[in-house]
Amino acid sequence: MKLSTQSNHLCIPETICFQKPVKRKHMAFILAALLIAMIGMVFPGAYPCEGSPADLSQPKLKSYIIKRLHPETADAGPSAVFPPVYFRDILSTFYEKRNYNPLWSQDNGLTPQADQLIRTVENAELDGLTSEDYHLDQLKSLNADCQKALTQKQAVDPGKQADLDVLLTDAFLLFSSHLLSGRVTPNAVDSTWLFFDPVSDIAEILNSDVYSTQIESFFDGLRPGNTAYYRLRDALQHYIGIQKQGGWASIPSGSSLRVGDTNERVDLIRKRLIVTADIGPPARHIKPTEFDESLMKGVQHFQNRHGIEPDGVVGLSTLTAMNVPVEDRIRQIELNLERWRWIPHDLGSRYILVNIADYSLVVVENQTTVLDMRVVVGKTYRRTPVFSEKLKYLVLNPYWNVPFKIAVEDKLPIIRKNPLYLTQQHIKVFENWSENAPEINPVVIDWYRVNAGNFPYRLRQDPGPLNALGRIKFMFPNKFSIYLHDTPQRGLFKRATRDFSSGCIRIEKPVELAKYLLQNDPQWPSQRITNTIEHGVTTVVYIKDPIPVHLLYWTAWVTESGIVHFGNDIYDRDPPLSRALKAKLKDTIISAENLPGLRAEK
Repeated sequence: MKLSTQSNHLCIPETICFQKPVKRKHMAFILAALLIAMIGMVFPGAYPCEGSPADLSQPKLKSYIIKRLHPETADAGPSAVFPPVYFRDILSTFYEKRNYNPLWSQDNGLTPQADQLIRTVENAELDGLTSEDYHLDQLKSLNADCQKALTQKQAVDPGKQADLDVLLTDAFLLFSSHLLSGRVTPNAVDSTWLFFDPVSDIAEILNSDVYSTQIESFFDGLRPGNTAYYRLRDALQHYIGIQKQGGWASIPSGSSLRVGDTNERVDLIRKRLIVTADIGPPARHIKPTEFDESLMKGVQHFQNRHGIEPDGVVGLSTLTAMNVPVEDRIRQIELNLERWRWIPHDLGSRYILVNIADYSLVVVENQTTVLDMRVVVGKTYRRTPVFSEKLKYLVLNPYWNVPFKIAVEDKLPIIRKNPLYLTQQHIKVFENWSENAPEINPVVIDWYRVNAGNFPYRLRQDPGPLNALGRIKFMFPNKFSIYLHDTPQRGLFKRATRDFSSGCIRIEKPVELAKYLLQNDPQWPSQRITNTIEHGVTTVVYIKDPIPVHLLYWTAWVTESGIVHFGNDIYDRDPPLSRALKAKLKDTIISAENLPGLRAEK
């Protein structure tokens, strides 16, 4: 399935229309706005409320703000119980540097930016976040009280004004942090997810004079700039709309249903598929209980969107997917919006992206998918990790040095059962893993006396049609020793579920990928690549312009053509993330050192 950053207006069958997002700004620009706000540069129009009913003397306002930020040092004053703030130390420094002037007030009440901020917090669910994390109830209550006083031309309660200003600033920082790099720390829920820590040079930020005057535009700059995020964001709103309309009814279990069958459950299946636009309204002559060709095509469309073999038959797996409640699909989308906030801001103008949960690979160039293919990924107990590196070279007709774990766990039992296995598979045995280790005749080894604690040998498979890596491997050096490669087991690509490898990624179109990577290298025209493969000589070819490879994990995504897909959570990564997103934010103090996106380079 295609997943890229192509920018255009697209409509999926469920009538979602995707709008082109505001392009992500350079990281320094984004963090400049956030940090400048923290060190005392106010929004245009956000000046002290001199001469207004809310006017406060600096000593008095200072006193109230200090009380709000440090309630343990004094009586909280006339305001209601003040909720804890998450950036107490940062806010203390911030207000001190601006002489305790309010940030969000003007003569006639809140600034336009403050109103925008409250509206944005109210709509946090649009990004799969929770508005209550950002003091929404307190903000609305305090704002209503202040506006009421102004309407009645009464003095605004200074304690409430201080509360409102501090909470708005706290909400601004917290929401900015969550949009920039996620609400949840990736490593807290997924130790194999190695993306990413947004860091920018604070010196560069402080020297910047760039600033956004519109809060909504500012927040849009913090969101992932990839259009795939916006497509998924719009899909969330559409499924929330389906939920508000009642969702879809559960279909009773029973025998498999296919074209030609007549059954009362067929009508329920048709209605279920109409809700998500996998099929349109039936023709008038169609009997409600008749499983016709049009319904079969709708079932196939549904199966394709859910990673199920598109046979057009409503069997157990298809019925199970149809009966997943809309609330669960909404949650699935929310989880993947969070994952988008974990990844690098700039994937590159040209890159390779593997969606592990979709068993797919795309090559994206200038925001357009130029090549796509199926892949085979790691088994559940040998998971393909999530990370990013640059593809630097490829190997034509590679040898395969069998990894130690695979040698002792997979190959050793086979060798014991079949003494001719190594010869049949063109696998040679070397005394150890040193470069010049002598070759050993496998016949002289008592394989029954060899085990994981006593296996010094290196097994190396020669290039050729039987080689486990096929004819090409693509190297992006990393600590996991993961790479892309060809495979002689071509039949696996026909399966809907493709988690059969030991961690590395087998790709469907290795020759096409090699030719793409070398297309601008005059020394490696297409025919030379083909000839070298046919001659069987091991050849290393370095890529003049290394290309980023991103190994990602999406269980919900929207294609460039606007189709919403739900993949299988093959590594059970969704449940822990869901629990983390449901958890309430702890009442802890956040410092500048641990605020995502605001750490200085060491």
